[in-house]
Amino acid sequence: MGGALVFWVGIVTAGICVGALFGFKGMSDPTLWRTCSVLSVTCCYLMWAITYLAQLHPLIIPKRDDLRIDL
Repeated sequence: MGGALVFWVGIVTAGICVGALFGFKGMSDPTLWRTCSVLSVTCCYLMWAITYLAQLHPLIIPKRDDLRIDL
């Protein structure tokens, strides 16, 4: 699992957003529901993608403090 997973999940997220654009026709205020749905799905995807990529390629390499120094 590499960076391609972020790409494929992004395509699924775009599909959900397109489905939300056409799915709220019977509601009382479809523009509000549509906007809230697309924004929440996009924000959740961005948060997941940034967290996933930060764990995949960390900026700071962890150092172990419990190693014994042999003299």
